[in-house]
Amino acid sequence: MKIWSSLLAVIALVFIAWVGAGVLHLSTFFGIVLPYLALIIFLAGFLLRVIKWGKSPVPFCIPTTCGQQESLPWIKPNKIENPTTTWGVIWRMILEITLFRSLFRNTATEKHDGNLAIGSAKWLWFGSLLFHWSMLVIIIRHLRFFTEPVPVLIQGLEFMDSFLQIGIPLLYMTDVFIVLALSYLFLRRVAIPKVKYISQAADYFPLLLLLGVAISGILMRYFFRVDVVGVKELAMGLVTFRPVFSAEIGPIFYIHLTLVSCLFAYFPWSKLMHAGGIFMSPTRNLANNSRMVRHVNPWNYAVKTHTYDEYEEEFRDKMKKVGLPLEGEG
Repeated sequence: MKIWSSLLAVIALVFIAWVGAGVLHLSTFFGIVLPYLALIIFLAGFLLRVIKWGKSPVPFCIPTTCGQQESLPWIKPNKIENPTTTWGVIWRMILEITLFRSLFRNTATEKHDGNLAIGSAKWLWFGSLLFHWSMLVIIIRHLRFFTEPVPVLIQGLEFMDSFLQIGIPLLYMTDVFIVLALSYLFLRRVAIPKVKYISQAADYFPLLLLLGVAISGILMRYFFRVDVVGVKELAMGLVTFRPVFSAEIGPIFYIHLTLVSCLFAYFPWSKLMHAGGIFMSPTRNLANNSRMVRHVNPWNYAVKTHTYDEYEEEFRDKMKKVGLPLEGEG
């Protein structure tokens, strides 16, 4: 039910966009209102969650580490795996964000012939890395619709992405990679029993929504006729707050735009928000300097103490009566 409900939700979004833009001709809503509304929800939700995380106290030093901590001068520390300085944390974050270094070290624990075996598990790392880098390249490529003239950097990236010179229009390799990566990440949740057991609809829906965005974009570029000039005019109009419609754009564009808008609106409230959360995570952005700096819990409240001198003064008569020694009279 978790898988089917997520799939039906994506299909419903496609159907609504197709009927609304292709049959009822509600181009204004699906081409202007929905993108602007999704962008507002995205920005507001993103800022709210980042501000909330930023205001949360971090009472303890809790960075995840897997290397030798800095201690005695003659013990060599691991400055990246167990950073104690700001620069060490920065390098660690760069490697984590760009190469998913901690996921690369992920291992699989399985039972073979009654014995526990630990082996390498790099497919999840590779699939995640392939998806995220493909997504980044695709987003940068799409900036050509919002700029005039198109920057040389974007033109160069498009050339590198289509260097195989396959088909007309030229096939972008990232279009293939992102579908393969998302398909793997989805099938992994379906095929592996342990992963399927802990997966929720919130895990399936983003993957299927991203697949819908990728597939609709591929269909729009390679299989269905779309007025590219009209698309760019609309994109430039949205950026300058003077949108212009073209009747030749086609329903497939509005399906793609609707799925993208829903992805933007859903992003801040979903697990996809790890894109911003990784910068706010104390397990990643803290230096492990617990041996050099005392970390005081800001949630600690003032505790009223009762010293022994106060206790002795309070019960002096009773202590004398039973013959207990009194320090104040020693």
